[in-house]
Amino acid sequence: MRRWLTGIALGTVVALALGGCTRPEGTDGDLSDDWAPMAAPVVFTPAAQTCHPQPVVVGHLRDYAPVPCDQPHRVETMHVGTLPETDEKEPPTAGSALMRTAFTECDQQVRKALGADWRIGRVRLSVVLPSPQGWTGGARWFRCDVRELSDLEDSTTVRRTASLAGALSGSSPLRYGCFQAKADGNQVTEMVAVKCTARHRAEFVGVWKAPKSSYEAFLNNSTRNHRACRSLVAKYAKVPDDGNLEYRTGTIFYHPDEDEWRSGDRGVQCFMWSNRRVLDRSVKGAGSRALPIT
Repeated sequence: MRRWLTGIALGTVVALALGGCTRPEGTDGDLSDDWAPMAAPVVFTPAAQTCHPQPVVVGHLRDYAPVPCDQPHRVETMHVGTLPETDEKEPPTAGSALMRTAFTECDQQVRKALGADWRIGRVRLSVVLPSPQGWTGGARWFRCDVRELSDLEDSTTVRRTASLAGALSGSSPLRYGCFQAKADGNQVTEMVAVKCTARHRAEFVGVWKAPKSSYEAFLNNSTRNHRACRSLVAKYAKVPDDGNLEYRTGTIFYHPDEDEWRSGDRGVQCFMWSNRRVLDRSVKGAGSRALPIT
């Protein structure tokens, strides 16, 4: 069959050659200049204000399946930014200048979208970058993804059916409050969220931004870190920030992991810790009566 079709085609060409060819009206006989130019390739870029069924670490195109934020989802892209052009052959890694650029922009934009610093509540920020294949193809975007966590010490992602936009504005149930805390020496063994009218020993007081340093230097300066958190307790409870403060309150702090620290996250979450008294009210603005010198 294939040889027969070829023979027919050849016979047709011979017949045309013998019969002579005339140029159709309106053509110049040059087929090479009549094709429309090919469009420049378009690099895929994800959309902001979209939600997704599952969190991702790398932004592979094959995993991109956004859903409306009023449908079940576990992560939300609040902002999409663009990194500056670079000769780097691979996507940025933790601690790189480009990753710090992306984190800084995500931190700022997510704060605006949530209505407050994401660290004051059960919200986690992640920077998602293109896959190596996408990066090689020219993709320079980064996603600022947020998700709700089940509690302070559990990174399990909550399944939602509403956007997180504005979720930390005002008196939000996502904001950290009071905790029934247990400690073994200098180690916190349990932090269970409770109402501030219930018996508790700890309360969230704010976020302290640590100065730039190596991660090792930060960890080795716990005295400074606790002192900075005590100052936040003083401001929160409205007690003097003086030499007696350490006799009024202890502190607990949570800090970023090493990759987060090296990528620009230096936010330290500070908690008041009452190791001598069990409380049944918030210490916010309560003064020396709530935190007496002991």
